[in-house]
Amino acid sequence: METIVTKQAPAAIGPYSQGKVCGNLVFVSGQTPVDPVTGKDAGNTIEAQAEQSCKNVGAILAEAGSGFDKVVKTTCFLADMGDFAAFNAVYKKYFVSNPARSCVAVKDLPLGVKCEIEAIAEK
Repeated sequence: METIVTKQAPAAIGPYSQGKVCGNLVFVSGQTPVDPVTGKDAGNTIEAQAEQSCKNVGAILAEAGSGFDKVVKTTCFLADMGDFAAFNAVYKKYFVSNPARSCVAVKDLPLGVKCEIEAIAEK
């Protein structure tokens, strides 16, 4: 098993890693819209936050030698299901393989953000 670490995505804020490679699979921990350079949320809109969350997932996939075209499953968490359509508009620009997906609304997300995305991909 290999631990993935990249400065192109936010560092883990708890006892977990940004991602793991196990065999031919890459597991990306849930990525919030934190800008890895500033350490702050990427913006107040769901569009800006979804964009940064996708970029963070992409950075970890790239570090693992994978990419959006190899994603087989995502789990998406939204603070407000009213953001579903706007979130999807951003999501589909990145997750071009149309992976299997679960998308749920949750009561709260870390740091009060609007979305979080985790992914499983082929290496």
